[in-house]
Amino acid sequence: QEDLEALIAEFQSLDAKKTQVIESSCPPPSPRLNGSLSAHPEKDELILFGGEYFNGQKTYLYNDLYIYNIRKNSWSKVEIPNPPPRRCAHQAAVVPAAGGQLWVFGGEFASPNGEQFYHYKDLWVLHLATKTWEQIKASGGPSGRSGHRMVACKRQLIVFGGFHESARDYIYYNDVYAFNLDSFTWSKLAPLGVGPAPRSGCQMATTPEGSIIIYGGYSKQRIKKDVDKGTLHTDMFLLKTEGGGKEEDKWAWSRLNPSGVKPTPRSGFSVAIGPNNRSLLFGGVHDEEEEESIEGDFFNDIYFYDIGKNRWFPGQLKGPKSEKRKRRRGRQAEAETAEDEEIEKQHLQGPVEIVKEVVAEDGTVMTIKQVISGPAEEKERSESEEEEEEDGALGQQVEPCPRSNAMLAVKHGVLYVYGGMFEVGDRQFTLSDLYSIDLHKMEEWKVLAEMDPKAQEWLEESESDEEEDDTEGAEGGEEEEESSEEESEDEGGEEQHPSVQPDEKHADYLSRTEQYWIKLARNNMGPDAKEKKVVKVAHAMAKTFYEDSV
Repeated sequence: QEDLEALIAEFQSLDAKKTQVIESSCPPPSPRLNGSLSAHPEKDELILFGGEYFNGQKTYLYNDLYIYNIRKNSWSKVEIPNPPPRRCAHQAAVVPAAGGQLWVFGGEFASPNGEQFYHYKDLWVLHLATKTWEQIKASGGPSGRSGHRMVACKRQLIVFGGFHESARDYIYYNDVYAFNLDSFTWSKLAPLGVGPAPRSGCQMATTPEGSIIIYGGYSKQRIKKDVDKGTLHTDMFLLKTEGGGKEEDKWAWSRLNPSGVKPTPRSGFSVAIGPNNRSLLFGGVHDEEEEESIEGDFFNDIYFYDIGKNRWFPGQLKGPKSEKRKRRRGRQAEAETAEDEEIEKQHLQGPVEIVKEVVAEDGTVMTIKQVISGPAEEKERSESEEEEEEDGALGQQVEPCPRSNAMLAVKHGVLYVYGGMFEVGDRQFTLSDLYSIDLHKMEEWKVLAEMDPKAQEWLEESESDEEEDDTEGAEGGEEEEESSEEESEDEGGEEQHPSVQPDEKHADYLSRTEQYWIKLARNNMGPDAKEKKVVKVAHAMAKTFYEDSV
């Protein structure tokens, strides 16, 4: 703990050397997860702060600040003197006052080997109009934690839950704190009734009346020595105030029993407030925990919760209007007129989804979904495949690959999804792509920034690396990331994917590694992809990798 505090202080002293605000245009931020993405209250901008990245050997923490210009689809990096220390799993809330404020509370800093954690309990505000950070020092606030949730409600910031982990133990919270934005004071709430069990990573949303909604989350408990059991919570609660959002108001918990189609159990989902009095949930992962390992099923679906109706429902893509018209006409083909036959022909050759394989610098094949015109794809299909996929594939659109711990923001009714991660076997893929979807229309996802395969680095752990991690300082920022990449190239670390020798036959290679590629293809294509197509894509990926390796 003392070592981590010293490292944090060292980084802060480096940040203190910055004396002026420097804003510069830049490419999209590096891959990360567990950062915060917030919509500017007065401008068409999104604000990205912090996050983490793990390359198989080292954990990197960030405290950089990026601004995404929605109209120009461009990024800029803003360097501001004396920012909060590097962190992830914090919370940020926007308040529309004095040109806009971004409030940040808590989060964690990790050692390079990811085995030690420092949990923050500090509160900061970024004044968006003047581009200045200010630390707010007020006593009586929550203890250090990460994975908590925070929302702006009336003239208060409300903080709920989270966890604190040390080398020896961990604890999950279900306490509630309020920070008054007028008096700059903390107060711990003591709601009546039975509230949620301790948890982190839940959904927290406000109602127009000033109440708080809590859904889901994750916690774990020790059932015997060195054995922990995780719990995916699926319950829902309402924290209601009897007053106008003042410190002396009485608060009370009550349990909600929503109707509709609830989200499937998961952790690591991301949340945002959408239009029409609805909160939304995106992605996440459902881990199958066994004694020796954990296998995760990742999601890329959206669930809406209608606050007024107390009802859940899944977000369904409607598809572009032009596509819908084609499909409608296609169903009328029974008339068998020449015109209908021509329409059906165009329908079959319309936009279809393909998977583009790109090889990263370490040899790993990354896949990116695209929509292109159909004829080239149609040539490769057998008649049986055409019949089987006619209804499904033609209606599919580009969409974010399944992931957890992504960053969400909603502006003008449009949802933006940035980064996050998914896993294949023991390897973690951290993302840097940006997608958007109009929540009013729910027609299609748009790709604003594709994932850069060159940013995917994965280094296998070795004993020497672990020893180095114990003696090296914590990592963070671009300079450290570049130096680690140089070190890994010199060391020639072993790669996660199965190795290929030039004299091996492709068929032999495929038989040995087929399940690896099928898992990778399924994670990228989503749970609804047909098995036949998943296998076809997996074989294509394996072939591409084999040929490039040879």
